[in-house]
Amino acid sequence: MNFLEEMEWRGMLHDMTPGAKEALEKGMCTGYIGFDPTAPSITIGNYVQVMVLTLWQQSGHKPIVLMGGATGRIGDPSGKDKERQLKSYEELDGNLAHQVKQMENFLEFGDSGNKALLRNNIDFYKEMNVLDFLRNVGKTLTVNYMMSKDSVKNRLDSGLSFTEFSYQLLQAYDFQCLYEQDNCSFQMGGSDQWGNITSGSEFIRRNLTDAKAFAVTSKLLAKSDGKKFGKSEKGNIWLDPNMTSPYKFYQFWLNADDADLPMFTRYFTLKTRSEVEQMEGDLKEDPRAQKNLLAEELTRRIHGDSFQSVKDVSEILFNKKLDTDSLKGMSEAALKMVSDEIPSFEVPKAALSGELALQDLVTQHSQIFSSLSEYRRAVKGNAVSLNKSKITDSEIKVTGQDLLQDKYLMLENGKKNKFLLEFC
Repeated sequence: MNFLEEMEWRGMLHDMTPGAKEALEKGMCTGYIGFDPTAPSITIGNYVQVMVLTLWQQSGHKPIVLMGGATGRIGDPSGKDKERQLKSYEELDGNLAHQVKQMENFLEFGDSGNKALLRNNIDFYKEMNVLDFLRNVGKTLTVNYMMSKDSVKNRLDSGLSFTEFSYQLLQAYDFQCLYEQDNCSFQMGGSDQWGNITSGSEFIRRNLTDAKAFAVTSKLLAKSDGKKFGKSEKGNIWLDPNMTSPYKFYQFWLNADDADLPMFTRYFTLKTRSEVEQMEGDLKEDPRAQKNLLAEELTRRIHGDSFQSVKDVSEILFNKKLDTDSLKGMSEAALKMVSDEIPSFEVPKAALSGELALQDLVTQHSQIFSSLSEYRRAVKGNAVSLNKSKITDSEIKVTGQDLLQDKYLMLENGKKNKFLLEFC
């Protein structure tokens, strides 16, 4: 695999500095991307950069994941129209530890060959005092040079603190540290990082004789409506199952706009160009099938063993032909996932020690129906189902034998109103 050619056909390549292509043709190169832990999890937006590192590694080059234990404490002004609110060290350290665990699932780490390395830029600064920083780092780039960058120019009217102004120096010095420590000659990132990244290559050029460092940037992920994915954007898709459930993650791809599908496929699939083009040709008239393939690939990669439960949840919620026996065959994991997606009620298991009238269960132990009369009218109207079986007798009683996985009951009132009762 040729890294730049791979980036180009996928539509991901934004820009690169002169000499980058020639340097990559000489053999294995080491390149890094930085990730600031300003959010508790990786998102789809910054997973683009994980994909860049994945393609870099698959092309035979060595990736470095640089966690921003230091830069996260400062705040990158790039792409922001106002000063960031600083987060506590404890929150940042917690975010960083969690993101490291996530990264370990996406790249092949190790010390040999082109295995990925993990670094934390707090190590570059923890023994450095402010005078050392001003002498050894601050003297390299002029204020005029730094102010020429868009990340600075775009903030001059709204205001830019010295703290965020200095971010450019930190990122530049990071590059030099990795160049000297790990022979890292490439820095990559999103197109909004072009100014910071080229400051790094310039920093190395000025400080290290005969050193050559290069920049490669990728296009930002943006939907067809022009909105980008960012850590602070409402409705973001997180790669943590506790923040975006595997089911919601799967549904996001299924419900994507048809116009976004070619870009999403190229940014996130691990299929080859020929496989993608054949799939798009075979399914040209069936974008839903294309979305299914992408949704399955990404859900399996990000959430692993949860995929079957995700499929089961889709069956439970949307398959009108699902019967009681099929529902009883669903795993506890799938039913638990359903409880996160539809209104759910906890009921003491002691309430089901013997027989319990369904009408009491849905009016007293939960708020599925506001009154007995409402419940009875729904039953009379053939609208109520228990575990996918229609209820025709409003006086019916339930027992422990009716529980799904010895824990759940599913009740439906009409086609759209679904509820899950969890007995604890």
